[in-house]
Amino acid sequence: MKWITREHPKIDRIACPWLIRRFIDKDAEIIYVPAEQVLPQAKVLNATPFDIPDVEYSHHKDLCTFDYFLSKHQLKDPALLKMAPIIRGADTDRHDLSAQAAGLWAISAGLAYNFRNDEELLEKGMLIYDALYSWASHLYTDKHTQSPAEHLLMEIFNKFIRQKAKQKIPDWAKELKEIIQDQLDTNLNVSLGDVSKELDINPAYLSREFSRYFDNLSFGDYIRKKRIDKAIELLQTHYSLTEIAYLTGFSDQSHFTRIFKKHTGKNPSEYRKELQKGKKDTNR
Repeated sequence: MKWITREHPKIDRIACPWLIRRFIDKDAEIIYVPAEQVLPQAKVLNATPFDIPDVEYSHHKDLCTFDYFLSKHQLKDPALLKMAPIIRGADTDRHDLSAQAAGLWAISAGLAYNFRNDEELLEKGMLIYDALYSWASHLYTDKHTQSPAEHLLMEIFNKFIRQKAKQKIPDWAKELKEIIQDQLDTNLNVSLGDVSKELDINPAYLSREFSRYFDNLSFGDYIRKKRIDKAIELLQTHYSLTEIAYLTGFSDQSHFTRIFKKHTGKNPSEYRKELQKGKKDTNR
């Protein structure tokens, strides 16, 4: 069977031929022509047009052509269903749909830049989608990170982040506050980037949801605030300012002093003197 579409493919026009050859017709012939020639050549060659306007195999509402192929041919493979939002997000610039969508777009754009011949581009693209299918079939739960603390954070997010937001604070936010505090006590630099890369969510979505339940602060601002709170506790101990800066995760004392003053209006040494004075006044 022959299938025809526009030239210079990137996402859908490689993902769909991959799907056709792997699950619908392994001997399918894929033809790329200039956009204005797709329909005329489809008639001449008796080929089925796809991923162009006003044909059956195309975008429908918010779904892309890959989604239509899955529905039309009743392909229920769980791995294909995992791939669908990744491909849709990459093809429609909706990178919030899947954490992998932006990566697929970047790889596809680079591939199209490197290979200008459409047949060669399709050949290389088939390898990309074979790899993505293997990930979706066997590896989608594997995590790259080796840090036990990051695994713990991911476990909390994976358990609760997908719950529909309600007016009350969700359990994941309550537990995450405790986890963050525990890790600050052991000088862990908690990174939103590291967490979002290993979760099946987009960093923008994670950041947006985080601020709703964490004092209207961004992830970074909240972590800095917690570090300053911890530093205030440590100012009442024997630790030097350099040691406190290290124990609260700042790169050096200068950085610690600058952030501390921004949050409290005083530098750490002044704040410590006031704490000590207040303590003496209380003991009188």
